[in-house]
Amino acid sequence: MTEPQKKDDAPKPAPADHVVSTRHSAKINGKTIKYTATCGTLVLKEDLEKDGNREADKARASIFFIAYTKDDVKDSATRPITFSFNGGPGSSSVWLHLGLFGPKRVKLDKEGNAPPPPYSLVDNEYSLLDESDFVFIDPVGTGYSRMVDGEKVGEFHNYQRDIESVGEFIRLYCSRNARWGSPKFIAGESYGTTRAAGLSRHLQEKHGLYLNGLMLISCALEFSSLRFGPGHDLAHLLFFPTYALTARHHGKLSPALTRKPLAAFIKEVEDFTAGEYSQALFLGDTLPAARRTALVKQLAAYSGLPERYIESTHLRVGIHRFCKELLRDEKRTVGRLDSRFKGIDRDAAGENFEMDPAHTNLDGAYAACLNDYVKRDLKFASDTPYKVISPLYMTWDFGAKNEPLNVAEKLRAAMSAHPRMKVYVGQGYYDLATPHYAADYVLSHMALDPSLKPNIECHYYEAGHMMYVQESSLKAQAAHLRAFVKKAS
Repeated sequence: MTEPQKKDDAPKPAPADHVVSTRHSAKINGKTIKYTATCGTLVLKEDLEKDGNREADKARASIFFIAYTKDDVKDSATRPITFSFNGGPGSSSVWLHLGLFGPKRVKLDKEGNAPPPPYSLVDNEYSLLDESDFVFIDPVGTGYSRMVDGEKVGEFHNYQRDIESVGEFIRLYCSRNARWGSPKFIAGESYGTTRAAGLSRHLQEKHGLYLNGLMLISCALEFSSLRFGPGHDLAHLLFFPTYALTARHHGKLSPALTRKPLAAFIKEVEDFTAGEYSQALFLGDTLPAARRTALVKQLAAYSGLPERYIESTHLRVGIHRFCKELLRDEKRTVGRLDSRFKGIDRDAAGENFEMDPAHTNLDGAYAACLNDYVKRDLKFASDTPYKVISPLYMTWDFGAKNEPLNVAEKLRAAMSAHPRMKVYVGQGYYDLATPHYAADYVLSHMALDPSLKPNIECHYYEAGHMMYVQESSLKAQAAHLRAFVKKAS
């Protein structure tokens, strides 16, 4: 005789879609734009086979999204649409949503400093909603997106499954909303550029879905260019121009270097890095003593660091050491995401900062505004915590078989298969997470056919990883992106 099923053991109901729509208007690019916001969760399903048994349409995850579609459009089926997400891995889409693309943005000062709480949103006059509809996607484990009970973390928190799940969401959204005929774009930031580049090829191969363009903001396409370690000199070279720009910004260089026009200064430092510095690191311990002494002086002149410190690091200053050392005499640190910002640690000793001041400056404002906005304005209610950032990067499977992940090759293949796809690359000069020189290096090593090179356009801004928090950079970037969408559509 079987025992009655306990109440706690009763099967849980299958997850269901939960979507709400509201109507709004905002002042964008000098015009009043009326739009519909659709906000909620879609359930992702898969047709699986386990032990010879089919599990058709098995619910695997619930994906949270916020979509904005312009009203009064003659043919929405052919209007451009952009799918947007951030990086981490483990970040929600809140940064691009409420910082650059969405019809509302977090109110900051002109340089990107958050005011004291309470925080507020303002109309984003620089939004691209006048040119494209937008869908902001929170990958599984971020925002309100969750795995279904019983699913394993590893099922989604790795490079390939992340690509597949986000790709399936894009396919599903296009099918349900009759958007297969629309010019389609993907916008990603940081690890979101990793995802975007991977998706550009995955969508072609899996669904026959070809993109008009990619918007890559703060590129992370080839991870060996961003990682420091003994015997690996590349990152030391690719980060150095940003060290120099940061030192210049904080008044640590000579008057002559400080007065030099920015473009000329950048070229001088990049030429030095590609020439004398790279040659010296290549020689390693065989570098002649006289050349080493001269190099130490030049590195100090450009980086603002003491000669004795550079000598003690064997000519190789890692990112965290730089952030702690540059302003040590002021008992301050500089930000990793945006090195214009200063932080305060318990003391001025040690090699690493306690926290990234560029992140802590913005985290509270974006989190508070998103949580309030979703419930108050978009009418989506949930007791589930909205995860602005989850530490998924700590356990993320990059799927590269002991090799640094490289999706630049995926991007090359996607561009070769679809020669009309355009690529926008946006980089911040004060970004010490994904430096502009590293992105330039990776793009120049893609072995892209010469006929395709004009399809990539690169723009640089005098801010950091999230360059759009600075209003002048936001204005310039919005103009570049608006022109990009028009051209690529």
